[in-house]
Amino acid sequence: MDIQLFAVKLDRPLTDEETDALLRIMPDERRARLMRMPKSELRQEPLCAYGILYMALRAMYGWKILPRMHYSKYGKPGFEDFPEVQFNISHTRGAVLVGLHDEPLGVDIERIRPVSERTMQRIAGTTTKQDFFESWVRRESRSKWNGAGLSSIREEESPAMRGERIIYLETFPNYAACVCTHSDAHVADVRTFTVK
Repeated sequence: MDIQLFAVKLDRPLTDEETDALLRIMPDERRARLMRMPKSELRQEPLCAYGILYMALRAMYGWKILPRMHYSKYGKPGFEDFPEVQFNISHTRGAVLVGLHDEPLGVDIERIRPVSERTMQRIAGTTTKQDFFESWVRRESRSKWNGAGLSSIREEESPAMRGERIIYLETFPNYAACVCTHSDAHVADVRTFTVK
């Protein structure tokens, strides 16, 4: 199976009707977690992420609901009854990225935003925002692939040393995105959508 990638950009807030529809398809645990968020605007991107996951699984497998999920020690989600269907989700202000495959993968998307030179130098050894955020999404997608949690983000080993493939993705202007995999499968073009 090719690695399938889907990205959504939110150019406007979700309507109440859209929010209600997306809440209905969310797994119970994720819905409860979202509803505990104090600010409703912080729910927008996670709702869209699970919405696009639902639509992709419905198109690819004919599933009418999101199956029950389980979570690794560090919170990586998976489908309890369908371990052959692997997915990963990322969201940042204004955009989401979803990856699907039959082997583990990690995805990350970040909005390119102001960062101090000191921070860029300290964390990524760079002085440009583009390089900084490419370093960030590479590290984040790696940590999401292996499910090791945020502690592995600090490590900056060569992908070849770990047998990884790191693929930078074209999504939207002013965003950096990446997928990490150990699979040799073809990476399909990112399917992009915009909520206007």
